[in-house]
Amino acid sequence: MNRQRKTTWIILLALLALVFLYIVVAYNRLVSLDEKVKRTWGDLQTTYQRRIDLTPALVAVVKGSSDYEKQTLAQLAEARAKAMQATVSNQAVSAEGYNRQEQAQAEMALSVNRVIGIVEKYPDLQTSKSFLYLQSQLEGTERRIKVARNDFNQSVADYNRSSRGFPSGLVAGIFGFKTKEGFKAEAGTENPPEVKF
Repeated sequence: MNRQRKTTWIILLALLALVFLYIVVAYNRLVSLDEKVKRTWGDLQTTYQRRIDLTPALVAVVKGSSDYEKQTLAQLAEARAKAMQATVSNQAVSAEGYNRQEQAQAEMALSVNRVIGIVEKYPDLQTSKSFLYLQSQLEGTERRIKVARNDFNQSVADYNRSSRGFPSGLVAGIFGFKTKEGFKAEAGTENPPEVKF
């Protein structure tokens, strides 16, 4: 009888140790995935900052042309200012922050597209080396933003899958890991933006 009791306690302690070990592993995985979400958000912020930093150079090159549209350049400057104010830090990663940042960046991208559209009116500006270089940099930046958004959404999906799945979802609930929201396309974004002058 005493031996049977001892075996029962050993089995019970082994099960508790396994449960504790699982909780530690699941918690560490959730922390790792949460940090990945923050890192990919930071990467996206960096590419947004690159777009913001290239904008003054684009404006300067276009202003150097003999005739330009001041209103379009003013709109671009305003959109850039809004985008700079909407920058979200890694510490404040939230759906509200994502949406605010995305709206400001969408306005800025539209303004940049309008300025590039202006260039079609000025053949001498189209062949300018500085403009061609800037245009190439902006196109590269837009590709980087697309890749960074995809990476961010993938990291959010991995995190959510782990925090909502069973049994790791139980650990997530105990330690307060909440699901996160990635970028979603707004209605109508599948259509190319219309450039008006």
